[in-house]
Amino acid sequence: MEADIKTYIRSIPDFPKPGILFYDISTLLANAEGWQITMGRLAQIIRIWNPDILAGIESRGFLVAAPLALKLGCGFFMVRKKGKLPGPTIPYEYGLEYGTDTIEIQTDAVRKGARVVILDDLLATGGTMRAAADLIRQVGGDVVGAATILELSFLKGREKLDFPCASLAVYDE
Repeated sequence: MEADIKTYIRSIPDFPKPGILFYDISTLLANAEGWQITMGRLAQIIRIWNPDILAGIESRGFLVAAPLALKLGCGFFMVRKKGKLPGPTIPYEYGLEYGTDTIEIQTDAVRKGARVVILDDLLATGGTMRAAADLIRQVGGDVVGAATILELSFLKGREKLDFPCASLAVYDE
């Protein structure tokens, strides 16, 4: 029987504020067996999309994308909040429930036509994942898929995506 990734995830009530149940992947990262299983499953999924490069969304997406890029033999680049990357960058502003936010990539991060898979630890509302895809497409990248460790399906983030997205553990509430 396959191990359930959820057994490695710790739930923390009332974090970061009352009424929120936070799913903490630190316990997964600290467990060598759980982390190996997670990376192996994500690699199987992503390999099918035949990516040239992986995009990791700040900051826990870096923890997922970097080792997967090494495992799959492809490149990796960071999608970061404004002002965090050195050198010339390309910004992308997107709407939030109350206001806007900006993400950036370095100008040479994605070559035109590159097959890109986006990675993050969590798919919640889908806003940042969608913004990352829009930015990658803006510079000529081809977003062929996305993957996360966790998905909060009740927030309906998947509905904002127009590309395949795989999640290893889905929480319905």
